[in-house]
Amino acid sequence: MRISFVTTIYRSAGAIAEFRRRAILAAQAIGCDYEVVLVNDASPDNGLEIARELAEEDSKVSVIDLSRNFGQHRALWTGMAHATGDLVMILDGDLEEDPMWAVTFHETMTSNRADVVYGVQESPKGSKVYRLGRNTFYRMLDALTTFNFPKDVTTARLMTRRYIDAIRLFEERELFLVGIMHVAGFSQIGVPVKKLSLSKTTYNYRKLIPLFLSSVTSFSVSPLFLIFISGVVIFFTSLLFIALLVAAKLLGGIGVEGWISVMAVVSLSLGLNVLVNGIIAIYLATIFLEVKRRPLTIVRDVYRSDKEDT
Repeated sequence: MRISFVTTIYRSAGAIAEFRRRAILAAQAIGCDYEVVLVNDASPDNGLEIARELAEEDSKVSVIDLSRNFGQHRALWTGMAHATGDLVMILDGDLEEDPMWAVTFHETMTSNRADVVYGVQESPKGSKVYRLGRNTFYRMLDALTTFNFPKDVTTARLMTRRYIDAIRLFEERELFLVGIMHVAGFSQIGVPVKKLSLSKTTYNYRKLIPLFLSSVTSFSVSPLFLIFISGVVIFFTSLLFIALLVAAKLLGGIGVEGWISVMAVVSLSLGLNVLVNGIIAIYLATIFLEVKRRPLTIVRDVYRSDKEDT
């Protein structure tokens, strides 16, 4: 049996050698062969050079060099596509997530006959405001979709080969990796972990809002139904308002009509119109990106040693 450790290289040059060392120790503790797949996501440091040196020394290390920065999720997706192990473990490459977690994950997987074991943060990183925003993100996602996505999950997860083969059937171009991994099904178990906080999280509000919109439109059509319901409510409310105006005119007349009430109605109508069209536009944009069928990533080169395993 072989386990593949997959991670990305982005501003993590100093952690690459230690990541490999811990991955080897974890594989030995499990009692299986190993493979380390390092995906260079256009890292601005010398991570690619360090990874290439490791690949030249160790035939079980392979380096996937992407043509530009495609983002962590797409880079991990590419790494999983190149992984050959019976088990695949994906992690962050900065050692905030320890490759040695694979030992505990494997024990949990074996004892529960699960296909996926993922980490759940005991103490999520980030400020209170950030954590509040993140929790709100998942609550709204659950409310607008039919799935209950797990909270405070880590990148780290151990997966069986049949599960990897299953999620690779998904062909979305707008990739929400956590969502795909959850909706694929199979037996999945969360394990509490203590994730280190060695650097500030890169998922700020500027990234979370587009991620939220993309994830909702990828996994739910509820906003479109909400638009329809809102339209029905506004229509019947307008009919009621017109009926009241007619009644007031017949019973006692209407005072001097002011432009404020007119502007209020016009502003409300314009606001609702922009909101409705905006939601529809997001879906159209998602369809536009999907039908073009652009590649998720482009691999510039793959580095492996020609040495035979000893």
